Amino acid sequence: MTTAWDLMIVTRDGAGGPVDPDDLSLALAGAELLDLMEAGAASLDGDRIVPGLPTSTRDALLDQAAGSLQRERPHESVGAWLWRRGERLSSAYLAGLETEGYAVRARHRWVPIRSDDPSLVDSPAREHAAERWASGEPVLSVLAAAAGVPDREPDVAGHLPDDVTTVLAAVGNAVTELEAVRQRRRVEQQAFDNIWRAP
Repeated sequence: MTTAWDLMIVTRDGAGGPVDPDDLSLALAGAELLDLMEAGAASLDGDRIVPGLPTSTRDALLDQAAGSLQRERPHESVGAWLWRRGERLSSAYLAGLETEGYAVRARHRWVPIRSDDPSLVDSPAREHAAERWASGEPVLSVLAAAAGVPDREPDVAGHLPDDVTTVLAAVGNAVTELEAVRQRRRVEQQAFDNIWRAP
């Protein structure tokens, strides 16, 4: 199992309640990059992503991620990757839950339509994710915290390789930047609403 799938499963498995799909998308993009680095399909040169030799990870979404790495110099920064690869990525993983057999949609007995929200089924993937989550594994915990799962981010200073820390820090920065954009839009919307309410 990959870190990206573990993250998707634990956030769907009642860990801390629902998370924002855009925050989750950024965290999933970071998880994919860590998975690619572990597989030897990518490495970091500072904060730049250097693609490795083309290889199959036997995971459709991760292979898609590997295929989208920027091979021309200057290589893409981790931050730029998160924003580009992370666009609507949580939707792709949500759909993939069914494709991979990790979740099913309930069918109503009298209505021939399925519910919009797939439910996880018992599977080795779910068991693996649950065990990793219960162990407090730091990478998964940091990514989950970035996605919006509360009270899970451990102190990882000095405990993880520098390249892993670089990716995790970039995920945190991207989520913070996204929240700043949301806040600015809320303020702008409130100002707009006040103008229309004025006599």
